[in-house]
Amino acid sequence: MTDPTTPQPAGGAHMAAELASQPETWARAAGLRAEQALLPAAGARIAVVGCGTSWFMAQSYAALRERGGQGETDAFAASEAFVDRGYDAVVALTRSGTTTEVLELVEGLRGRVRTIGVIGDADSPLVSLVDDAVLLPFADEQSVVQTRFATTALALFRASLGEDLDGAIADASAAVSAELDPALVDAEQFSYLGRGWTVGLAHEAALKMREASQSWTESYPSMEYRHGPIAIAAPGRVTWQFGTAPEGLAADVAATGARFETSTLDPMADLVRAQRVALARARAKGLDPDSPRNLSRSVILNP
Repeated sequence: MTDPTTPQPAGGAHMAAELASQPETWARAAGLRAEQALLPAAGARIAVVGCGTSWFMAQSYAALRERGGQGETDAFAASEAFVDRGYDAVVALTRSGTTTEVLELVEGLRGRVRTIGVIGDADSPLVSLVDDAVLLPFADEQSVVQTRFATTALALFRASLGEDLDGAIADASAAVSAELDPALVDAEQFSYLGRGWTVGLAHEAALKMREASQSWTESYPSMEYRHGPIAIAAPGRVTWQFGTAPEGLAADVAATGARFETSTLDPMADLVRAQRVALARARAKGLDPDSPRNLSRSVILNP
């Protein structure tokens, strides 16, 4: 593969620009106090739904909200959501606001359960379907491969739960400009791991690598990795931990000859680093993650 420090082909120009803008968009989201107030209040029992990337961010939000004592919070893929469980509200997360499964789910809840949409496209049909719309048009994207909308929505969620994001934003700025290790760009395989709220980040990192560079990637809760998946760890492969690793895991991975990758960055900022590796791998292969194979900006199903 190509050295990531040398000039690369122009493919993925939108992804590159949108990826680099994340410190700015996170700061904007952290300051949206009126929009954060539209999200479910502490104590409410809620579900958060989305598809693909949005589902993974829903998982992270749900874990953070429960861990913070804010109320019971479930996360579902919109196509597999169990929302008739007496929830006080359902949060629908979607960049495009046109995804068929999300629209159908929200339509079915109208007049029965409060719905809140967190949406990138302010002109999308979902805006008029939900009871309350939290709009993030400044984080919308042209690249098919999402980067900033997902993390900006999560920044909004984290700020709404009372987190100070100054450290995460500073870490993201560092992640955007740090030199990439060529060994990561050249690696044969990646397994991403997380604990608690970072499990969603691990799933999202794996998805980005598959979408952008057609790479072999997997993702698991960290404590599950030794229950089978560690069998694929080997020299030339990477096991990437988001956040603090379980005791002994780094040594177990090292014993396989695989690289154990971790960081002291805020885990959301470490996801930015993983996005950069995905982009570099795509460019090294001559791929364009702005228009990846078999994918489009939104999944709209024919009736």
